[in-house]
Amino acid sequence: MNSKHIFLYFLLVSNIAQSQKEGRYSICTIAFYNVENLFDTVNDSLYFDDEMTPEGNYNWTLDRYNLKITHIAEVISKIGHSTTQTCPDLVGLCEVENLKVLKDLVKHPFLRPYGFNIIHFDSPDERGIDVALIYKGSRFIPMSFKSHRLLIFNDSDQRDYTRDQLVVSGLLEGEELYIIVNHWPSRSGGVARSKPYRKAAARLNRRIIDSLLRLNIDAKIISMGDLNDNPTDSSINNTLTSSDMENAKSPAFFNPMESLYNKGDGSLAYRDQWSLFDQILLSKNLINENRNSYTFWKAGVFHPSFLINKTGNYKGYPFRTHVAGRYIGGYSDHFPVYAFLIKKVD
Repeated sequence: MNSKHIFLYFLLVSNIAQSQKEGRYSICTIAFYNVENLFDTVNDSLYFDDEMTPEGNYNWTLDRYNLKITHIAEVISKIGHSTTQTCPDLVGLCEVENLKVLKDLVKHPFLRPYGFNIIHFDSPDERGIDVALIYKGSRFIPMSFKSHRLLIFNDSDQRDYTRDQLVVSGLLEGEELYIIVNHWPSRSGGVARSKPYRKAAARLNRRIIDSLLRLNIDAKIISMGDLNDNPTDSSINNTLTSSDMENAKSPAFFNPMESLYNKGDGSLAYRDQWSLFDQILLSKNLINENRNSYTFWKAGVFHPSFLINKTGNYKGYPFRTHVAGRYIGGYSDHFPVYAFLIKKVD
């Protein structure tokens, strides 16, 4: 972001509170949430989901499943509410098992009044976890959606089955918008060993973005997800984003999570170190000064006190569902992240 963009950004932030009071701006909330193993209780013979059944190691009963649905619905209903008096308009999700759990989620009383619809594809992930997008039908009208397969291979030249990248195009109150929902390969086996997998995911993301820009150089694109890397890691910083967007060699994205990460904010913790794997990246024309269309305002990590573990060795960490195989009845091992888009209205 150059000096002109920085000036405009801070000017926008300084005036937004008064502008909201005068009713001159419409706010759209985009959110992403890794919901930590949102599985139903049924054993699916096609995937390794045996642990998440009543007979499995996690003793995943219907009561525990229903509480998990309640927890996730409650969190989504509160993201951004203090600013917009409503829940997010579009929510990317990962670690969901199938369409059934998504239907149970959007039908929950916390979310049912908002009229959420679902876009979801089954991915080839070995555990059966997928990405999805839920959206308010009153605010967003999808026009197309497609699942893009990520092909990666291990050291033995065998395919490592992982999550697809979901691409959705639609109209946000009449404005064309593209959403990419990601869940990049994990750091299992070590950061260095798994790094090529995330670089491959970043390259796929780059190819998708470039293909959208070839169709429409002014396309407004949001790429969000659990990237399993931090904003400063090379998979993101060298492939997708740039701090100097005006002079970037290829169309670069603005990453509002980078400044949050540099200040010490995180969406998950491991061995007393915070990471910000959950990110929302925005194309250049979503951070311009044109307030007559949706423009980025600000982003954040949603971590109210009820999402934080209060006691024990993991005090201060996200209050998750399981710790070391033991059920503790929390929400997720990740905090959600969000971004506000605003536009001037008559």
